Amino acid sequence: MPDKRPSATPTVQIDNDNTIVTEWCFPPHGETGWHIHQYDYVVVPLVTGELRLETTDGERLAELVTGQAYARKAGVEHNVINNNDFEFVFIEIERK
Repeated sequence: MPDKRPSATPTVQIDNDNTIVTEWCFPPHGETGWHIHQYDYVVVPLVTGELRLETTDGERLAELVTGQAYARKAGVEHNVINNNDFEFVFIEIERK
């Protein structure tokens, strides 16, 4: 059995009636753990690098570029893994 991956660290910056803004810091090869998004969300990478996404439909790689945001709908279920040998950071903005 492989060693457990280190955990990504979420830091909530804003949580009000409309929005949750969270900074996610991933150590090298760290992960979020499996979760389901309850709200539509936008991710803004602060670092360029590759994330591995484990989903119920399989696994895929995503190349993220600093400052290039993307959006997803509520209901996404996945585990996000830093596929790099360096810290990876992004901001997640959830719309309640």
